[in-house]
Amino acid sequence: MGAFAGESQANRRYLAFAQKADEEGFEQVAKLFRAAAAAETVHALNHLRVAGEVKSTADNLKAAIGGETFEFTKMYPDYINQANKEGNKKAVYTFDLANKVEQVHAGLFKKAVENLNSDAPLVDYYVCDTCGNTVEGSPPDRCPICGAPRAGFKKVE
Repeated sequence: MGAFAGESQANRRYLAFAQKADEEGFEQVAKLFRAAAAAETVHALNHLRVAGEVKSTADNLKAAIGGETFEFTKMYPDYINQANKEGNKKAVYTFDLANKVEQVHAGLFKKAVENLNSDAPLVDYYVCDTCGNTVEGSPPDRCPICGAPRAGFKKVE
């Protein structure tokens, strides 16, 4: 699981590096970072499978609910508390946004469990580029969590 965590973090780090390279006009370097990020994802998924962490969809949904619930009930409240003690307002802000979104995710996963064996119609999901808020159907005019405009939501394919 340590290898999974390391590869997962490398993926996210390289995507952040690619974004910065794009902003600075280094298109080739950005492409390289995105390619390496994709490779790290392959590694991470292989490690996760070998560790036996990818199970049935029902089991995976239950694991997701557990993880999201832990994040919004324990992890982020602890991080927010620590960041407040340190006077780190930027960290408090990002932790608070993530904490609110993790509650949304847990709710969406619970709904998916309830609808798992039903004929519920397929719906689209949209993710806010600012805070990660995830909504079903269509994006709101403004994100209810961070206030970003509708244009800041991206449809997940």
